[in-house]
Amino acid sequence: MSSLSVLEAKLEAESKAFQQLQKELSSAIESRQRLDSQQQENEVVRKEFEHLEDDASVYKLIGPVLVKQEKAEAETNVKNRLELISKEIERVEKQLKDLTTKSEKKKAEIAELQMQYQQQQPSASK
Repeated sequence: MSSLSVLEAKLEAESKAFQQLQKELSSAIESRQRLDSQQQENEVVRKEFEHLEDDASVYKLIGPVLVKQEKAEAETNVKNRLELISKEIERVEKQLKDLTTKSEKKKAEIAELQMQYQQQQPSASK
């Protein structure tokens, strides 16, 4: 196997690895956007609780049914949900950072392999 075909195989493998990283990055970005949306929705609910009287009726949608819930319990649930979402956002942010770093490294490796390939190509055709 010539060094040129070895480089071709490496280049192909690295390109596939880069494409996989890009898919993972895209998936992490979608997760982050979904979490942002959930966080905003829960913040709106939390702010609405501030305008309610302590004895106000609060209902929770469970499937197709509205179930009465204590205001304090509902507030606690929303607060806990917001904490969970914040922790998940931190985790996804770390994942995004790691994937971006890996992706940049992989891109540099591919560029280096492409340079090596192009430098060896003319010598192989002589």
